[in-house]
Amino acid sequence: GKPPQQQSDWQPLFNGKDLSHWFVKIHHHEPGVNFGNTFRVEDDMIRVRYDNYQAFNDQFGHLYYERPFSNFHLKLEYRFTGSLQSGAPSYTILNSGVMYHAQDPKKMLKEQNWPISIEMQFLAGLDDGKPRPTGNMCSPGTEIVYEGKQYAGHCLNSTSKTYDKNEWVKAELIVWNDSLIKHIINGDTVLQYSKPSMGGGVVTGYDPAIWKPGMPLKSGYIALQSEGQP
Repeated sequence: GKPPQQQSDWQPLFNGKDLSHWFVKIHHHEPGVNFGNTFRVEDDMIRVRYDNYQAFNDQFGHLYYERPFSNFHLKLEYRFTGSLQSGAPSYTILNSGVMYHAQDPKKMLKEQNWPISIEMQFLAGLDDGKPRPTGNMCSPGTEIVYEGKQYAGHCLNSTSKTYDKNEWVKAELIVWNDSLIKHIINGDTVLQYSKPSMGGGVVTGYDPAIWKPGMPLKSGYIALQSEGQP
């Protein structure tokens, strides 16, 4: 395939003003419903907020760009703020991410919990003195090859340092269809793997007609997560 886009033709996916060209899917809700105004634009940035929620109730959400990509270099900055929403699982504290090669959100069922996709996971330190790298890989409904063999776990830690809550972090994701994938944090390559395909567990509630274990994932949608952490 073609190499990722060069510096001269970057395409902004977010216009800094509104969620034009983006599409929401939240667990327990129909595609297109931005329950509780979870995803919103404030101060020229996309924010995840839970001020219109009561209990979290496993309402895991994803904000998808409107069209799929195959070969790309994605750049963004993120930070964590506030407190974990009441009722959200403990593992989602200071935890979010960007999904790629995700299935079409308009074809997801109301009760599907996560998209079949690969995740570049973002974490912040828990202020307990223990390392908590960011730019990790997680694989809802997918498999990857790491160091020459299929990786058996669901998440794979990167080699990044630990970053604190409220700290802006620069993340980059370079994807060559179903070939090589690189995770970059603040300019350093922190994880590299290859050959994403459909398979594994974690995802529930999907349309069984789309489930094709072993099928290479060569393209798909990019989505930002809401898992309970502002």
